[in-house]
Amino acid sequence: MEVTYLTAINQALHEEMRRDESVFIMGEDVAELGGAFKVTEGLLDAFGENRVIDMPISESLIVGAGIGAAILGMRPVVEMQFSDFIACAFDQIVNTAATLRYRHGGRAACPLVIRSPSGAGVHGALFHSQNPEAWFTRVPGLKVVAPATPYDAKGLLKSAIRDGNPVLYFEHKRLYRSIKEDLPEGDFTVPIGVAELRQSGKDLSIITYGGTLNQCLDAARIVEKEDGLSVEVLDLRTLLPLDREAILATARKTGKVLIVHEDRVTGGIGGEVAAIIAENAFDSLDAPIRRVGAADTHLAFSPPMEEFILPNSNKIVEAIRSLAAY
Repeated sequence: MEVTYLTAINQALHEEMRRDESVFIMGEDVAELGGAFKVTEGLLDAFGENRVIDMPISESLIVGAGIGAAILGMRPVVEMQFSDFIACAFDQIVNTAATLRYRHGGRAACPLVIRSPSGAGVHGALFHSQNPEAWFTRVPGLKVVAPATPYDAKGLLKSAIRDGNPVLYFEHKRLYRSIKEDLPEGDFTVPIGVAELRQSGKDLSIITYGGTLNQCLDAARIVEKEDGLSVEVLDLRTLLPLDREAILATARKTGKVLIVHEDRVTGGIGGEVAAIIAENAFDSLDAPIRRVGAADTHLAFSPPMEEFILPNSNKIVEAIRSLAAY
């Protein structure tokens, strides 16, 4: 049966809460309303108000309470209603959750999941469109994942809930109801830290994740049909830790690399990926590493302006052709 990206997340939450009584949900409007996007719909009826908890509009409080519960042996899944407001809990995430195991010499754990609906393309403007994942990918002690398919959305969330470390789980809002996939019956997980090769190719490589994966696959199909180019597409899936072996393998195979993400180009995780390739596979490159991302500006409310700022399949096609011709 085909399920949406949103339903896959909802299924993972139901299954993990049934499997482990220490798993519970906290966030703004996650109980009575079922979440702003209906991701937590049905959980209150299934598990009751002690395990599905509506919280005040205070991200620092939500994450702080989650850290406390995790230290005491629970497995909280807390929701940032929009990833833009994760900045309000930056101190709790970076200075408390991320450092806890280190500060206690490995004798304490913080099994906390922070679900964070992110991304643009939904005309959410300044405060409901950001991709803040790169803020956290330089922090030891955290894990950061960004699924691009329903299968990965379900499997990575289940892995995150079972992990003994704080995991930031970025789910792209534009994908919630726009993509569907057949999911296998029974329990399955997707390993954190392992990239997935979505398409094999020989002429150049695209490295991407999250909301731009399908744009990259569309662009690859266009240039294959119109230009005869064979494009490899690697989906990172996990941004911390990065799958360095997969990144270097595709770079060495094709010799030309295009990195695509919806986050801004400056300071985005693409810069780190490019550095890994430049430092370890420079001799295999036949062209400079290229990046496609959002413009270095704030997200506009105007749909034409938002489209101008964001990456899309046409922009990726142009970058592929330019790189291939180098």
